[in-house]
Amino acid sequence: MKRLMLLLLAGIACWLPAQALQVVDDRGAAISFTQSPQRIVSLLPSLTESVCALGQCQRIVGVDRFSNHPVSVRSLPVMGGGLDPNIEGIVALRPDVVLLSVSSRASQRLESLGIKVVALEPKSHADVRRVLSVLGVLLEVPEELGAARLWRVIDASVSAAAQSLSPKARDTRVYFEVSRGPYAAGESSFIGETLKRLGVKNVVPAALGPFPKLNPEFVVRANPDVIMIGNRSMQAMVPYPGWASIKAVRDKRICVFGVDESDVVVRPGPRMAEAARLMARCLEEQAR
Repeated sequence: MKRLMLLLLAGIACWLPAQALQVVDDRGAAISFTQSPQRIVSLLPSLTESVCALGQCQRIVGVDRFSNHPVSVRSLPVMGGGLDPNIEGIVALRPDVVLLSVSSRASQRLESLGIKVVALEPKSHADVRRVLSVLGVLLEVPEELGAARLWRVIDASVSAAAQSLSPKARDTRVYFEVSRGPYAAGESSFIGETLKRLGVKNVVPAALGPFPKLNPEFVVRANPDVIMIGNRSMQAMVPYPGWASIKAVRDKRICVFGVDESDVVVRPGPRMAEAARLMARCLEEQAR
């Protein structure tokens, strides 16, 4: 009798529909999958890096023009960018899902063509942790082996970078420029959060937003002790009018991150620990 019941239950299970895998993206949209996506197009570098950091790089079949880490993704087909995606190219890759930012222009067009889209846009440390968790669910990576473990490593490494700083390095007022404008990293940005965890003062307050465009005179008045330049297109510090009077410029306490380093410090993703170490190194060097 017991064996008959087990056979009946097994038969019923065969007729039941497979449980859908579902995630909610940063648009608030719930996206369901019959199985974990095996063919992924990523149109945001931080999402490309996150998928790879979760050990699932082999699933990515196409990337945006700025995705360049890890090295293995550089040989993948390039599908334009978030603002100018190659829709035809993406469709030709037959992806199970396209990962992109909320601000991307591709979402509606791709969905109208029957392609699933998951929009994720990490802007803070908490966002990075949440996005890793969402991707872990999407990729069916066990939490304790994937997102949770990865976040613990990132968090602990940022704390270690902070603890490595001398008191003199921590007693610093910093201006961080993310691109020519000047566009700055404010206190509320993920870069600003990293600077805060390092124990230094960001001269751009949270009230101005995460990445405000500033009048160069603002930085003159703020008179930072150290300037960090994270614009990957700049290989040298190009002063703005009046900046010669800024303490950091006058004392040559400026860190211009190279192209590869800039990619690390301006991307909210799994390399935030490395970004914290780069910023800490800059602060320590300028404190001497």
